[in-house]
Amino acid sequence: MNQTILDFVMIASVIVGYFVSISLITTKFYKNRANNYLSLSLFLISNLTLIDWFSINTSSLLVEILTLLRLDFLFAATLFTYFLIHLNHSILKSKWYKLIYLPFFASVILELALFVFDLYGSIYDSIIFYIKDFTSIGFNIFLIFWGRTLIQKSTSISKNKKHWLLRLNLFIIGLITIWIINRIEIYLFNSIYTAYILWVSMCLFLWWILYYGVFRLQVIDQKEEIHNYLVSKKTASVPVKKKIKSATTSKIITQLYKLMEDEELYKDPLLSRLDLATRLETSESYLSQIINQEINKSVIQFVNEYRIEAAKHLLQDPSFNKYSIEAIGMEAGFKSKSAFYNVFKMSLEMSPGAFRKHQKSS
Repeated sequence: MNQTILDFVMIASVIVGYFVSISLITTKFYKNRANNYLSLSLFLISNLTLIDWFSINTSSLLVEILTLLRLDFLFAATLFTYFLIHLNHSILKSKWYKLIYLPFFASVILELALFVFDLYGSIYDSIIFYIKDFTSIGFNIFLIFWGRTLIQKSTSISKNKKHWLLRLNLFIIGLITIWIINRIEIYLFNSIYTAYILWVSMCLFLWWILYYGVFRLQVIDQKEEIHNYLVSKKTASVPVKKKIKSATTSKIITQLYKLMEDEELYKDPLLSRLDLATRLETSESYLSQIINQEINKSVIQFVNEYRIEAAKHLLQDPSFNKYSIEAIGMEAGFKSKSAFYNVFKMSLEMSPGAFRKHQKSS
């Protein structure tokens, strides 16, 4: 029973890996150069998992050939390229960059040489196998830690993107660590228990990368594109001044409007009542009291009104139709998709998607 469950987990992880890799290159929302390499990396690691499982459970010529190809050399190179593209690193333009793919092609040439000279089963076959195995482990470790160093030193990417890349890198380090332990177990004890740990970890990794890696990073990228476009066009401010400012002359409220409209503080998803009170050099309780008295709203209602107007402005503009609803909500200042949907629907009695659809048809 346990064996059946573990086999099911392995097969499920491979299916998820294939699904994610295909989605990355066929879905318009995800498709870009970086994700093409991530797609290839996931496809390769899914194949490696499947080949590993087959090599344990069955014995066939096809499995032996796929095992000898050493796709792990190619996996390290494609994932490293994925990191470089996100960092827009100068290494991509260097003459020697493509040499990182050399170990894979060298391993294929070695296998062809063994086949041509009929050396399979000889001492040379065994020596080359161990050389390739240890070289592969070293090559993966080298590229993954080099990629991590480049990510940590980068100043050209946002904190969110750096955080994602470092987490992805750390997860890969974890998988490589289990892989090394698995090799030690095979060589010293001739057992494969850690292979199951590796498969379960692979399943978790692929599910994690499906949402938090691929989808969330794409939303963050879109949010940054929207923000950069608004800054370049100088259209980021939202015209809500006349709507809610006509009935007050309070100095604090006037300064509050200025902070909202000139500095767009509402776009900070972590903006709190304390942050506003500190900027206005007053107390939280007094700020809440005066906003309630003069505008008849709570602090969060006041801030969210700006966010809703910003979101409406973006949803009405055809220039932003290619961007997701969640990316627009993030740019408007909402912390999460659910918060954006709930506040928007409460304010306009329709979802952001329905509002966009209505604007397109009207």
